[in-house]
Amino acid sequence: MPFFDSVFNAFVTILVTIDPPGLAPLFLAVTRGMNREQRLQVSMRASIIAFIVLAVFAIAGAAILTVFGITLPAFRVAGGFLLFFIAFEMVFEKRQDRKEKISDVAITRDHIHNIAAFPLAIPLIAGPGAISATVLLSGSFQGWAGQLALVLIILACLALTYLVFILAERIDQFLGQTGRSILTRLLGVILAALAVQFVADGIKALIAM
Repeated sequence: MPFFDSVFNAFVTILVTIDPPGLAPLFLAVTRGMNREQRLQVSMRASIIAFIVLAVFAIAGAAILTVFGITLPAFRVAGGFLLFFIAFEMVFEKRQDRKEKISDVAITRDHIHNIAAFPLAIPLIAGPGAISATVLLSGSFQGWAGQLALVLIILACLALTYLVFILAERIDQFLGQTGRSILTRLLGVILAALAVQFVADGIKALIAM
């Protein structure tokens, strides 16, 4: 696969699993009662923490798999199934319901000073889907140049996520319930197709081993 296509696929995969538009109303929910300056601080901290988590898995993902004796093709198949499950939840809006429950727990427990780390950075931004996608993609970006490219892709995705948080109020008003529903389902279908490709590539690699 040409390098540009790999970069584009990686960008789309990570961005869709993070799902910034879907996080916008949840960001507003967990920062309820905060002023704009406080929300900016929370969004910046959450984006930085999520970037560090995903960057670690982008650089050391293969090493982490080796420690547990897991081959990359096997993880690619398993990760593909996980991403497909997430895509299924997005299409049928199960994932949004679960995220809203997580945000409600954070509010009721008054973790107002720690919401940047939990639940925003983990697990809403750098959740199982985004981490799995990052580890899977790390196999296609070998060497220091490839790892740097993947880290920059993650940085770009989280920069967009940060921008969505800044514009959360306007985006939520603009999209409305119908717009969010349509966008989430569309992204879910795209993620499902990418997940099937991960599984197909993993099975092909396992057969060739």
